[in-house]
Amino acid sequence: MAQTEFITGPRGDSIAYAFTKGAGPCVVFLSGYRSDMEGTKAVHLEAWAEAQGRAFLRLDYAGHGQSGGVFEDGCIGDWAADAEAVIRHVTEGPVVLVGSSMGGWIGSILLRRLTQVVGFVGIAAAPDFTEDGFWAGFSEDERRTVMEKGKLLMPSAYEDPYVVTRKLIEDGRKHLVLRSALRVRGPVRLLQGTEDEAVSRETALALLDHIEGPDVTLTLVKGADHRFSTPACLTMIEDAITAVAK
Repeated sequence: MAQTEFITGPRGDSIAYAFTKGAGPCVVFLSGYRSDMEGTKAVHLEAWAEAQGRAFLRLDYAGHGQSGGVFEDGCIGDWAADAEAVIRHVTEGPVVLVGSSMGGWIGSILLRRLTQVVGFVGIAAAPDFTEDGFWAGFSEDERRTVMEKGKLLMPSAYEDPYVVTRKLIEDGRKHLVLRSALRVRGPVRLLQGTEDEAVSRETALALLDHIEGPDVTLTLVKGADHRFSTPACLTMIEDAITAVAK
């Protein structure tokens, strides 16, 4: 595994990353909400990329993993800025963005900011989930709680309950990507499990419809869940990266 290094992020937090040198374009893995760069997909893809001789970058947003900062203080815009800062600091030349869950939203934001992106892979991508998932699913009492008290405790299918903050909701509205066309210069591969309990196939279809590019496909995988990390799913991710990184 590549050695963990650090830079000072846009808001002064210590941002952790691990970079494997190799041929370009550099594959950049963007992890999900409350996940980090030690997750199954990130670590597996690093080893795969190294075996292929490909450059690979994984990172932790502020408040995640080995990075500094407090999770509840962060929001989509902050985490996208963290990822952008690391990419600009580490990489030279073209990159392929691979976004898992929330990382798919962050990747979509960076598609509009980084001219060096030549391909995009979305894995159970969750664009706009703070608005179309959290806020849309809140009751009136829950909406009132998060706006008046500044936070709301939410149950999780995978771990302990977590806090949804007013900052997260309000900042998310500034970074929505499914309200206008998302233009991509390179190929795009979207992967979505049919048994995903966190991101619906309707979300995957909405992202497919909003992306404008020369080569965009969505693959629905019957029986796959949100983790999308079985051996068969990991192989599909490898194939998708290979397809967009030519």
